[in-house]
Amino acid sequence: MTVFLTLLFGCASEPNPDINTVQEHSVGERALSIEHNGVVRDFILYVPSQYDSAIPTPLFFNFHGFGGTSEGQMQWVQMNDLADQENFILVFPQGTDLDGSSHWNAADMGGDNKSDAEDKGFVIELIEQIGRAYNVDEDRVYAAGYSNGGFFSYYLACTAGEHFAAIASVSGTHLDLGGSCNPGHPMGMINLHGTQDGVVPYSGGEYYTSTQDVVDWWVNYNGAQTTPEIAIEESGRVTIEQYVYPAGENGVSIEHYKFIGGEHVWFEELFNGRSSGELIWDYVSQYNRSGRIE
Repeated sequence: MTVFLTLLFGCASEPNPDINTVQEHSVGERALSIEHNGVVRDFILYVPSQYDSAIPTPLFFNFHGFGGTSEGQMQWVQMNDLADQENFILVFPQGTDLDGSSHWNAADMGGDNKSDAEDKGFVIELIEQIGRAYNVDEDRVYAAGYSNGGFFSYYLACTAGEHFAAIASVSGTHLDLGGSCNPGHPMGMINLHGTQDGVVPYSGGEYYTSTQDVVDWWVNYNGAQTTPEIAIEESGRVTIEQYVYPAGENGVSIEHYKFIGGEHVWFEELFNGRSSGELIWDYVSQYNRSGRIE
């Protein structure tokens, strides 16, 4: 299979067979694509201003929700400045079209899958291709997503855990908590969810696992303490409850933020002065594939 990176200029695109050419464009934001399984897949790459090719740099994926776009997700979550401050590479991939709406396949082929798009392979290919153009710290690759993108982050942790150190979900849930989930190593997990989410209910339902059941599964998987440390803060019109389950295997903790009255959104309220993107980065950046970074 031939894979290439393509720089996009407006509507026109020309394949760039030499991936080192991408590196010459240095830092900043670019719209790119790769061909995977015969399909051209788009993404936005943001390389921080202080990127140094001599230093291994963390890689952070942020997935949009159902019907969303990579551009819309980038504008919504506002993490580019954070990437500059903390020196990590940001990737906003684009899901494929399904009857007019973009989506991610967050399960193995079957009833929970939306289409035959090979999304997991696309992301793994992105890790490999970006790693050829930039000095990526392969021990510090992270996945986060909103709604359907959060579902997908859980799926990547379960089925491609060898590539990821920690994951995050905002207003999403874990579709399959059965024996098919096997990250293969202690895996950091942080999720943020609102109690008034009318799309992916906090308490779960016929189709979705409850947020607490998801948290409990990850606490158990990592062998963390089952009694959390709790902090509470009023933020605008909502109350945010932070639950930290510490002392898991290899120092991995689990974190959950419960937005009392929060809806189906990427949350804009602050906790301890930190945005959702900052809370997620503060958490995941503590870990590599071996566990907590000492």
